[in-house]
Amino acid sequence: MNQKYFRILIVAAGSVLFVALLAAYALAASYVYLAPDLPSSESMRKVELQIPLRVYTRNGALMAQIGEQRRIPVTYQQIPQIVKEAFLAAEDERFFTHHGVDFAGVMRAIFVDLADLVSGGRMQGASTITMQAARNMYLTPDRTWRRKLEETFLTYRMEREFTKEEIFGLYLNVIFFGQRAYGVAAAAETFFGKSLDQLTVAQAATLGGIPKAPSHYNPIVNPKAAAGRRSYVLRRMLDLHFIDAATAQAANEEPMLARAHAPLYDVEAPDVAEMARADIRARFGPGAENAGYRVYTTIDGRLQTAAIRAVRIGLIEYDRRHGWRGAAAHKELGTKSRPEDFEALLDPYGTIGDLSPAIVVSVSDRAVRTFVKSRGFAQIEWDGLSWARHEVRADVLGPTLKTAHDILSPGDIVYVVADGGGAAQLAQSPGAQSALVALDPNDGAIAALVGGFDFFTNKFNRATQAHRQPGSGFKPFLYSSALENGFTPASVLLDAPIVMEGDGMETAWRPENSSGDFHGPMRLREALVRSRNLVSIRLLRALGTPYAIDYISKFGFDRASLPTNLTLALGTVQVTPLELAAGYAVFANGGFRIQPYFIDRIENAAGQVVYRAAPRVACEECTLPVSLSDLTLGGDAVAALRNADSLRGGPGYLAPARLAERVISPQNDYLMTDMMTDVIKRGTGRRALALGRGDIAGKTGTTNEAKDTWFNGFTRNLVATVWVGYDQERPLGESEEGAKTALPIWMNFMREALRGVPERRRAMPDGLIQLRISPDSGMLVSGENRDAISEIFMVDHLPTGGTPGEDGTTPASVEGSASAEPIF
Repeated sequence: MNQKYFRILIVAAGSVLFVALLAAYALAASYVYLAPDLPSSESMRKVELQIPLRVYTRNGALMAQIGEQRRIPVTYQQIPQIVKEAFLAAEDERFFTHHGVDFAGVMRAIFVDLADLVSGGRMQGASTITMQAARNMYLTPDRTWRRKLEETFLTYRMEREFTKEEIFGLYLNVIFFGQRAYGVAAAAETFFGKSLDQLTVAQAATLGGIPKAPSHYNPIVNPKAAAGRRSYVLRRMLDLHFIDAATAQAANEEPMLARAHAPLYDVEAPDVAEMARADIRARFGPGAENAGYRVYTTIDGRLQTAAIRAVRIGLIEYDRRHGWRGAAAHKELGTKSRPEDFEALLDPYGTIGDLSPAIVVSVSDRAVRTFVKSRGFAQIEWDGLSWARHEVRADVLGPTLKTAHDILSPGDIVYVVADGGGAAQLAQSPGAQSALVALDPNDGAIAALVGGFDFFTNKFNRATQAHRQPGSGFKPFLYSSALENGFTPASVLLDAPIVMEGDGMETAWRPENSSGDFHGPMRLREALVRSRNLVSIRLLRALGTPYAIDYISKFGFDRASLPTNLTLALGTVQVTPLELAAGYAVFANGGFRIQPYFIDRIENAAGQVVYRAAPRVACEECTLPVSLSDLTLGGDAVAALRNADSLRGGPGYLAPARLAERVISPQNDYLMTDMMTDVIKRGTGRRALALGRGDIAGKTGTTNEAKDTWFNGFTRNLVATVWVGYDQERPLGESEEGAKTALPIWMNFMREALRGVPERRRAMPDGLIQLRISPDSGMLVSGENRDAISEIFMVDHLPTGGTPGEDGTTPASVEGSASAEPIF
């Protein structure tokens, strides 16, 4: 009997040994068969994650993340301990003690899922953190035996090649959470709008519970299931002594308030981010958005923020002047009174710029109570409502409102400007649009750029893509050409009606001044200050359009786009705000043509610089190589040049190849800047006097019927151009003009841009002289003449005696210029 049992034991042991050997052989054979398809140790260390493109300001503040996957790589050390513990509790509590495969977990999963294994041939559960990292990084998500074997072999390879901390950090960077979020940092941002170090225990536990089934435990799509999963994770964290009972209870009671959040950023600049994306794609190919490039732009974060704020305030103010267009929609409230009810009603409506969607909850005589999406209840007092009169017809508003009932009713969906403290003002999405671009005139670096009220509503970048007529904002380029051709600021031309016939026109052309009046003989300085159209037309006629086009093209305008007729004097060329700002930069920097640019450098995922800008620089002192320590360039130009590769003569010297081309003389530039300073002091731009500075120059622009309105202004170190108009060209309104729509936006921006910046005025260059003239005739007069005024002249373009000619020009005006014919 004993021998019988002994034989059975021997056979059983032999069978077990045989099966074990067979299993070992099968495992070895499987490894030999599958090994060629597995990534090598070297390739595992060189793996590249899909990392979104990141765009930064010049000081390193994040402006945007762009890519198919939302991923924010973080190191193991950057991940808070509570977040690590939440994932250990939820996924793999023995991670730091096992060697990649948790055999206890595997056996438990086999017994639990035995039916599935027998019927479907699929193995589920028991995946350790290492196994999940291997699967997410190198394998497909299939649940076949082949893939499971590959995962096991790869898991052991990872355990040999990487430390536990490296594996855990890799796992938390690659795991999928839903909502396009890969990695725990992106998930924290996506679901809670927070960085990892800002997460609560409840939020960490919520994230820890998602990877088991991202679609089912998504806290946005299925908050109830996510809350149940969170309770499990918190209970496991308590069992493992990661948290105490009080913390677990408090976290369990925390409301599940997850919602979709856009990627976090430090500075809002979506138009610039899109420009960077297009540039990276053009340079490095279609997959570049996911290759981890970092683009450092020339954008100044403080100025960019000021520009966006100025554009939005300016458009809202314009919109209010033209009346209330009514609620965006209406919902029946019924018995709805809870915040979650209101959130559900507001769910289809998104934020537009700084405007938040809200639903009217109740209306009293002089106030409205609203619920603002994602903010809660807010009160709109009468001063935030009383503007909302309806426009009864073009440019005519209805009677003054008496009560809030005249405007809104409970259930109305509206947009508001909310302060986050329970107060709000009624608003509406503006119909008009605006663009603002500011650049450093010394090297062309774009400091701020706004392409419209809200990029995400309409991605059309008006700063770089909208070709519109600059109107009177184009006159300085014409006047500069006149000064170069023998005219002076004192030259007198006739401000009187003009009728042009012929030249292929079906009807006679009768241009007018925007004011509709005439002032007779007028000096050029006064004509520019008052923006007189008829004087500009006569001036262009005297110069000749071929000469004017040749000269004006030096400012960077495409000569093929310049009209070859007298409408050029009225600014009928089509230009973008960026092109116009670049033209004004010539006046601001002393006469040099620069090329706008917005990318300072590009780094790849490894941090290597793969591109660095080398702009040409405006430098009055640089006719020969000169020490950079002697220069007075603005912005970061000097710092950039000190580090440039293209230096000659040793460190600290600027190579001629880096010099911008001079396109107008210092004397011409000084006179034009001085004349545009008068535009601010006493002309169409005089509102800018409120800034309290004497170093500002600029020019307004308003096209026919006010379809486009502009202000272009500058100091020695900053040029800013603002455009306001409708995308589908139509009049802004009978009383609207550049000084009323664009200039306030420019002022709000420059008020911040020039804060703390001392005034800098350009010294008068050699070749200019100040003389006393008659304000009426522009002729020289004696110093004893009490009515005489001072004027500046080029020494080779001095006024002479005489009386105005019948064509409206003085003899001095046309000396050395094209012959002027009378225009009537």
